[in-house]
Amino acid sequence: MINLENYRRIVGNNVMDELYILGEKLKGKKILNINSTSVGGGVAEILNKLVPLLNQVGVCAEWNVIKGDSKFFTITKKIHNALHGKNQELSVEEMDYFIDINKQNMKGIDLSSDIVYVHDPQPICLVEKKSDFKNNWIWRCHIDITEAQEDVYEFLRGYISLYDSCVFSAPAFSKKDITIPQIMIPPSIDPLSDKNKDLPEGEIKKIFEKYNIDMTRPVVTQISRFDYLKDPCGVIEVYKLVKKHTDCQLVLAGGGATDDPEGMMVYEEVLNKAKGDTDIHILLLPQDDILINALQRGSTIIIQKSIKEGFGLTVSEALWKEKPVIASAVGGIPLQITHKYSGLLTYSIEGTAYYLKQLLDNPDYAAKLAKNGREHVKNNFLITRHLRDYLLLFLSVYYKDDIIYF
Repeated sequence: MINLENYRRIVGNNVMDELYILGEKLKGKKILNINSTSVGGGVAEILNKLVPLLNQVGVCAEWNVIKGDSKFFTITKKIHNALHGKNQELSVEEMDYFIDINKQNMKGIDLSSDIVYVHDPQPICLVEKKSDFKNNWIWRCHIDITEAQEDVYEFLRGYISLYDSCVFSAPAFSKKDITIPQIMIPPSIDPLSDKNKDLPEGEIKKIFEKYNIDMTRPVVTQISRFDYLKDPCGVIEVYKLVKKHTDCQLVLAGGGATDDPEGMMVYEEVLNKAKGDTDIHILLLPQDDILINALQRGSTIIIQKSIKEGFGLTVSEALWKEKPVIASAVGGIPLQITHKYSGLLTYSIEGTAYYLKQLLDNPDYAAKLAKNGREHVKNNFLITRHLRDYLLLFLSVYYKDDIIYF
């Protein structure tokens, strides 16, 4: 069980004491989090940690997952892609079905909490029940909707306007035509979780041996879902360009979220592109955080070549482990990486290949970037900062003039 006090040695007394003071101000308030999956993806990972921590500072926090069939999640994946700017055909029948599943979930979830905190588009229509209760509703958008397909965005905007406020991961994600208050809360990593805690060298070595990855040669790794938006095929092209000049191996590792039916198609495409090269390791993994941790820690360089990204927490995970990171300058990634100081930002396959070769050929420079990256994550992207932001968000509901008195 996660224990808030265990973070005191990492973040210090001042940070911890403030969390308890803020929690005291919300004592007895019921806060309900709602999303679409309890396993896979960053939202479920965040809620698995933050809900227990909220309870430990005195807030009565709960978490509910909406129910839906494969047809519903196929539609929500199309909505997700459309919000990322990928052109999608969504029929009136599909949108009606999306609304209908939301209405069915309204009957099965107690929505009377003091604050209802709805995550992402899948459960967005639940806000129609807001008028039945004298409570506060907040919509949390974990994805980048700056280039969203217009008709899909307009459909969702009608629901967004019914909320009391909304939360985005980065300033660039905010929208001028949203009239309710917009708040920035970046996500975070848990430094004590199985995915981020220190591991013995022997355990890391054992996992690399299991997957026949040679630790005596450079290992370049991308950890992500098998998703077109993570551009795994583009990473293979980067590797092939670099391999002509510098020896290395490539690991593409990840699983799938339970609300993403497209993953297996992408996985098959990646397998086909990697065919014939024994130095490319394509790993479709179970939900195993120790395994992901070991793959990151044993790698030489981490890549995150996303085309679109909500935030890209794999970047902070790698930087916390003091690994050099090359990542696309999309979504929330530029908040995590200051170019040429705490990592390298890239815009193309050729640019990524250039920086990858540079780091492989200059390990001292790579180590300096990694060290700076860890310090940046410690100061900005640990779960204690995230908890503080949530507490301040919930308090802001009761202090409309933007001033909280203690």
